[in-house]
Parts: sequence; C-alpha cells; structure tokens
Amino acid sequence: MPDDLRSETGSRWDLLTQTGAGTPMGELLRRYWWPIAGASELADPGTKPVRLMGEDLVLYKDLGGTYGLLDRHCRHRRADLSYGYVEACGLRCNYHGWLYGSDGRCLAQPYEDIAHPEARLKDEVRIKAYPVEERGGLLWAYLGPEPRPLVPDWEFFTWKNGFRQIVLAEIPCNWFQCQENSIDPVHFEWTHSNWTVRLAGKAGPYTPQHVKVDFAEFEYGFQYKRVRTDTDENDRLWKIGRVCLWPNGLFTGNHVEFRVPVDDENTLSVMWHFSRVPKEQEPYVQNSIPTWQGPIADPATGRWITSHVMNQDFVTWVGQGRVADRSQEYLAPSDRGVIMLRRRFLQDLERLKEGKDPKGIVREPAKNRAIELPVAERKNFIEGFPRADMMRDPFNRRNLQGYIFQTGQPPEVREAFLAAMGFTQAELEPEPAAFDPLAPAPRSV
Repeated sequence: MPDDLRSETGSRWDLLTQTGAGTPMGELLRRYWWPIAGASELADPGTKPVRLMGEDLVLYKDLGGTYGLLDRHCRHRRADLSYGYVEACGLRCNYHGWLYGSDGRCLAQPYEDIAHPEARLKDEVRIKAYPVEERGGLLWAYLGPEPRPLVPDWEFFTWKNGFRQIVLAEIPCNWFQCQENSIDPVHFEWTHSNWTVRLAGKAGPYTPQHVKVDFAEFEYGFQYKRVRTDTDENDRLWKIGRVCLWPNGLFTGNHVEFRVPVDDENTLSVMWHFSRVPKEQEPYVQNSIPTWQGPIADPATGRWITSHVMNQDFVTWVGQGRVADRSQEYLAPSDRGVIMLRRRFLQDLERLKEGKDPKGIVREPAKNRAIELPVAERKNFIEGFPRADMMRDPFNRRNLQGYIFQTGQPPEVREAFLAAMGFTQAELEPEPAAFDPLAPAPRSV
C-alpha cells in the first residue's frame, strides 16, 4: 500500500462533511445547483417542505406557475409556511395572511395595510429566498452568491424516445460518504453482484473478479475504469468506464444519482433514470416524469432493505455511521479514486479563497447545450434497438422484468413503463440465474 494513502488522516477530511452556511465546504457547495424535487411533485400549485444543507425551506409553485424557495418560517410569528397557501403571485402565511414573493419580499400584510397604510411596514420585511429552475424534470435550487452559474444541461436530459422516472430516498448519513461510492468500482463486485448471489440463497459461483482499476479526471468529474477476469482492455468499461459527476453525482449511462446534503447527518438520494423504448415504439414522448419515493427500511424488522441495487448501496453508506470516521480507515490501492476525489475538493476550497470558480461550474450559455459526458453505451441510448434485440440482451431484458434499482416502485409507474416499452408483464419471464450487469456486452448489440 503506497505510503501517501496510508498517511492520510481522518481529521484532514472532516471539513469535507460540513455543509452548513459559513463552513468552508458549505460555502463551496453553495456554488452549485442542487436537485431538490421532481417537477411532477408540484404538477399542481402547492408547497413542499425542503431541508437543504442545514437550512429549513419551503418549495412552492404559485397559481401563476412560478416556483419559489423561501425560508420555511414566516417573518411575523414564525408560522410554518409549508402550510401556507399559494396565490396568483407568491405564498401567503396561513396564520395572519402575510404574502411573500419568490424574491422573499413581503407583498402584503392584510391588517397592517388597512389599519396603518402610511407605515408601509411590508417594505421593511424580507425573508430568505433562493432561485429555483426546472431542468430535466427536476427542480433545482441555488443557495450561493451572485452571479449564479447555469444549471448544467447534461446530454442525457436531451435524449429522445425514453421513459424517465425520478426516485427519491432519505438516507440517514452524511452526503460525502455517499458520494465517495461514486468513484469506487470494486464495491460493485461485492455489494451488488456477489451479494445478489447470496441473497438468492446460493454460496456461488461468484462473479468474475476485478483485476485492474484506473481513474482519470476530466472537466466535469472523474472517470473510473475496470478490467475483470472475464474482460480485457478492449472492454467498454475499461475504455470509457463510468462517471463520478461533479460535485455530487454518479452517471452510469441509463441513470444518474445525485447525493443531496439535507444536513451533516442526512442525505436526499435523487435518481434520474432513462429507459430507451424499442424502435417499434418510436416516436415516444413523455409529457411528465413520475417522481416516487422508495423505502429504505423494512417496517416489520427495522432492518435496511437489501433486495435492490441502490438499497444495497444505502446499507453500506449508513453502516459507516452518520458521519464516517475516516481516522479509522485503512485505505488500499483500489481506494486511489476516493483519495483523488477528496484532494480535488481540498483544491477547490483553495480556489474559492482565491476568488475562482470551483470545478465543473458552467457559465457560458453556448457551452451549456447537451453537455457530453463519457458514456460506454451512448449508441444504445441514442439509436436504441428493436424489440427482439432488447429481449435478447441480458441487461435490457432484466430491466424489463422489474425495477432493479430501488424497491417500492408504485404500480402505476410500472404500468406506465410497460406501456411505453410496448410489453405486458406476462411476456417477461424471470431470469433462471443471477444477473451480472458488468458482464461484457454481447457482440451483436
């Protein structure tokens, strides 16, 4: 084990877990846009309470269709604005009727405006307010200073002929240990592939082993690459690999996972998933992206759910504690990507002190158009394949049989997915053996 990895101390990384306003990392993270909800959650005007980086807020959509993100508590007597009601323009407190616009200004104080109009007390009142934008069916919030950057227009948001869904989960641990998972290729062998074998009641055979991993930095994050005993350096997962998307994502091609800090001990997992429909179903247009929340614990036992891919990840994250104690780690060569991730954030903290933008900030409109990322299967997602080929391909067939990423998919979402794909549940037979998503792609696909 290289000495430079063994010598890293936990205390050096502690500040990377702190997300509150005024902390170095909290100020850094506030330079980015954060997904906080699915737009379909506010298809109709209404409110949703939100906690982001330790700040209690309320997201709303008013009767005019404008989104706002305000302090959750009214400036008057601190009533909970998530129980307020939306107006043609703004959000009104249900306690005494004070009305706030999306910029935080108080627009009306019903009693004071009538009894003491000359005082114009409303002009003195303003509450915390943050901008909100919609992109890719997600609602994004920006808590940082102006001038704000652009919400990145990632290429996968522009892909056509796909069924998309947004899946949320509340994870009781710090966001950073979740994000470190985004640059850990070896965990897939054990946390997913082999664990699935054991959950099926089998002691083997285990999936092929990792024999080589590598990591490379690019403008919008890092790539991690792998070779297993059943592949070589001609395999797509070595040539291109997967993407640790900056600052808080994992992009694997068919989905992106965002780890959103609720506070220092809780994380909102936000997954955006794309399923390419068969060519026979084209053109397919999805007017609204369903958003649903998956459970992480079994109410009958209190134990974490382990049956689905991301639920397995959740178990490993929360198992490290609310905030992982990195002083107790014993790092190995496969952890080099984790160290690169941590050091990059430390470098960004220094850039912030110098008045420079951190990594991955997008400010030029001309550059913010379907931003390309490394995608091992780009042709499949853009061009697709016929229905028959989809049934022959193990990866696509397994995704048709049932949602593998998180438990709790609502029946209506499953039905909408099958309708979009042009299949019925009766057509999809279960796989006779455990499925290995890292297996080399068939040559015909």
